[in-house]
Amino acid sequence: MRGVSGAQNRPPRLPYSPGVHRLTKTEARRIAVRAQLLDAARPPDLVSLVEQLTLLQIDPTAAIAPSADLVAWSRLGSTFRPADLKRALEQDRTLFEWDATVRPMSDLGLFLAGATDWPSYAKQREWLRDNDPFRRDILDRLASSGRLTSREIPDTSIVPWPSSGWTNNRNVTQMLEFLARRGEVAITGRVGRERVWDLAERVYPANVAIPGAEDASRARNARRLTALGIARAKTRATPVEPVDVGEVGEVAIVEGVKGEWRVDPAFLGDGFEGRAALLSPFDRLIHDRVRTFALFDFEYTLEMYKPAASRRWGYYALPILYGDQLIGKLDAIADRKASVLRVSAIHEDVPFAPVMTAALRTEIDDLAAWLNVGVADPSLR
Repeated sequence: MRGVSGAQNRPPRLPYSPGVHRLTKTEARRIAVRAQLLDAARPPDLVSLVEQLTLLQIDPTAAIAPSADLVAWSRLGSTFRPADLKRALEQDRTLFEWDATVRPMSDLGLFLAGATDWPSYAKQREWLRDNDPFRRDILDRLASSGRLTSREIPDTSIVPWPSSGWTNNRNVTQMLEFLARRGEVAITGRVGRERVWDLAERVYPANVAIPGAEDASRARNARRLTALGIARAKTRATPVEPVDVGEVGEVAIVEGVKGEWRVDPAFLGDGFEGRAALLSPFDRLIHDRVRTFALFDFEYTLEMYKPAASRRWGYYALPILYGDQLIGKLDAIADRKASVLRVSAIHEDVPFAPVMTAALRTEIDDLAAWLNVGVADPSLR
């Protein structure tokens, strides 16, 4: 598909002040899109993709496809196969799973930094200390038996894990999570949705360079800014992955948006060429809803937890990117039994020009072809 050119009607650049980049919203959006590999220049392969994005979020919802697969498809196109991700994780070991994310193995040391001192909270340290025989039992069992799921590991805990949430008394799972954070065990693969565990030394490469905790924190911030392109230095806490980046990068002011930003200078400059893309609800371009609204003037909420009557856009609506704009949402579900992608609605945040509609049709057809299903939507024919 032909790219969406940004050469025409480019807004004038704001006056430049030494030490501060002054950006229009259009420029800020293009930085974000380029950093997330959603411009016309597609990445060459899956590992390169994850190295730039720093992570693929794992979420079990598969209304269309699991989010990690959907994010990869939106960048790589139909050449991507879910088996590629499984092979990279379980055979090539070029990627690893960490805390419900897929990350590049080249970043492993940044997450093992400070592992031997974890956990820092007294309650967790006390539980781990009281259950040291339980910890050693799991390690010995993995050493002798090899790969095991949590179901295959007996609960020999001395003190149950107390929680008001779903982890209450889930002692094996909680201990495995603790040992993973300490770098003693690792996820070696999955059987369906169930994680398979092994000793970390059998999963991770030998002689991983592990920096100090402060250096690792700064490096993670820098990696996050490279993935986002533009972000706040400090903002609210978010689950899975922070959305702020600390004092890395260079300072930027975005026209019409309050406060300072941090920008990766590698993405500054002209030459943007965009395209159309359908995004996962967990896509990092739109995951920070505050940033998404500030830069893209785009409102979005994942509505699968809402009653059907309260939904505006659909159970698992996909944001629609066109060039540097988020222009709407696609309400669609993959009906595997009927082998069709059912499109219930296309919500236009802005009136679609014919070229936008044509680009969206191409993306829907490509998504259906990737899923190996047809398209059920007479309005698109």
